[in-house]
Amino acid sequence: MSDILDTFPEYGQTGLLDKLRETEYSFLDDQGHLYLDYTGAGIAAKSQHAAHNARLTENLFGNPHSLSPTSESSTKLVEDARAQVLSFLNASPDTYTVIFTQNATGAARLVGEAYPFTRHKSFVLTADNHNSVNGIREFARGRSARTVYVPLTSPELRVNPSGLARALAGHWWEWGIDKIGLAKGSRDRGLFAYPAQSNFSGVRHPLEWVTLAQKCGFDVLLDTAAYLPTNTLDLSDKNPQPDFLMVSWYKLFGYPTGVGCLVARRDTLARLERPWFSGGSVLTAGVGLPWHRLAADEVGFEDGTLNFLSIPDIQFGLQWLERIRMDLITTRVRCLTGWFIQRMVAMKHSDGTPMAQIYGPSSVHRRGGTVCFNFLDAKGKIVDERLVARESAAAYISLRTGCFCNPGGTENAFGVDAEMLRPYRRRLGKVRSIDTYIDMVGLPSGGAVRVSFGLVSNTSDVDRFFEFAIGHYRDRVTTRAGLPPRLGC
Repeated sequence: MSDILDTFPEYGQTGLLDKLRETEYSFLDDQGHLYLDYTGAGIAAKSQHAAHNARLTENLFGNPHSLSPTSESSTKLVEDARAQVLSFLNASPDTYTVIFTQNATGAARLVGEAYPFTRHKSFVLTADNHNSVNGIREFARGRSARTVYVPLTSPELRVNPSGLARALAGHWWEWGIDKIGLAKGSRDRGLFAYPAQSNFSGVRHPLEWVTLAQKCGFDVLLDTAAYLPTNTLDLSDKNPQPDFLMVSWYKLFGYPTGVGCLVARRDTLARLERPWFSGGSVLTAGVGLPWHRLAADEVGFEDGTLNFLSIPDIQFGLQWLERIRMDLITTRVRCLTGWFIQRMVAMKHSDGTPMAQIYGPSSVHRRGGTVCFNFLDAKGKIVDERLVARESAAAYISLRTGCFCNPGGTENAFGVDAEMLRPYRRRLGKVRSIDTYIDMVGLPSGGAVRVSFGLVSNTSDVDRFFEFAIGHYRDRVTTRAGLPPRLGC
């Protein structure tokens, strides 16, 4: 404790979280878990499970698509959860609505399949994006829209602001950004998508990009899956207001899984064109004459029967976070992340060579609690991430290895760009495994190791990780012998 307080004295103000760990999350220590994958999923408190069980054992709920008493009970709880989401984001119900989905990926697909792409519009996105957002480019391509990636810069894996401005401005760049919005007057140039926080490097990309892109004539999809678990987001009029926000709630508080949402501006939502309809989303449909009319607002985007037994858990989870206070979580995660990075940089082999290489920011400036790196063995070679996965699991440590569904982050971390890949363009279509691709391109590894901190992380977690790291990899020469094939990215 004294070590972290020397550099981050404000960590001492977060003691409430230690008490929570001893009570609501005591299973971590009781079972010997070292959990370092909060970017992958949050951890649920005992009170969350208790509230769910009490609700289901003491009440009766039915399919919401009816006016029966059980249906009305379900509908009320779903609408209460919808209102709680808007309150959590400080978003006006007159401006925004909440569409419940299976996860953030489902939210991305809703936007991609219904966005009115044309050959006159572009899909602009940063190279730092989850594959759920990268996949939208297939919808854009299907409608002849152009996809433009904004590259990252090394070593911090951030986006160059001028490069972003050029990508958004297009041939209006020479006019100057301040004049573009006046010149265009409407948002008809396409869709811009980026993560508020990278799930690969932990970089926090500026929220001000939302306003910039909208001035340039773009609608904006903001991925908040990695950002919201440790930060607040204010969607009131005085702040940037993205057109679409994608969220997975289990990443914030662990439970329920299988429930996410798309938070959408009502005016932008009205411009989307759904390619199909379903039970629940349609106001009326005919068969003798094949026609249909979608239901209005969020209902027209919620297909089938909602997960009405789990959606109410979102309301409890958000209220749980509000009682804990997000500022405490933010402070603790920032301190632990900074202390972790300091110790990672200082970790050396006996000959003084570094034991790890960090991908992304080496400080807490404009970054979140996700740290991506690879261990380096005694010969300076990257320790295969599959070996780390195997040995950390044996030590009862939960962390993440691979490329984390963010190929742009991996490519930039390893210095791979379009020019380097161009000679392999024809051969890429025949790739049947990630290992074949790695060998063909000559990548040093198939990805990296990711450690991430969250709600009840503490200094003991960091101490135990470095005990593992030094004990397993200091002065060691590693091989790939006996490692299983990679499953994919």
